[in-house]
Amino acid sequence: MESGRTLGEIGLQRFAPYLMNRIMGRYNQALREELTAANITTPKMRALAVLSINDGLRINELAVYAVVEQSTLSRALDQMESEGLIRRENAADDNRVRNIFITEEGRQRFSGVWPTMLAAYEAMFVGIDPSEREVFIATLHKILRNIRRHDF
Repeated sequence: MESGRTLGEIGLQRFAPYLMNRIMGRYNQALREELTAANITTPKMRALAVLSINDGLRINELAVYAVVEQSTLSRALDQMESEGLIRRENAADDNRVRNIFITEEGRQRFSGVWPTMLAAYEAMFVGIDPSEREVFIATLHKILRNIRRHDF
């Protein structure tokens, strides 16, 4: 790849970070009304989504998976715990560390917004051949491997 090019030379419509931000902005906007009605912020939704699949994570792991700053996530987890959406337990290997688990109430709350999330996800791929989708997702995984800072 040629170094030293300007954004003007690349162009916004060919600059992948710009396109990814626009896509995620539209996706989040599509969810906002439903999330607000369910009293779920974006950080809470992301945490519940991750915990619904990978339960029992430590906060630093959850912050990476949920793509939320740890300080923001910490405040959201405090609220989620008081709402009964999660519970924290001391880690078996280290009492200074707490693992985060989704509760049944948390699963139910997430289940309530999942249909909206799925519909927004599927809308992104309307008119895109399933094989193109698989290539796109594989490319995203390659990009993530190139830029990630963690082994997960």
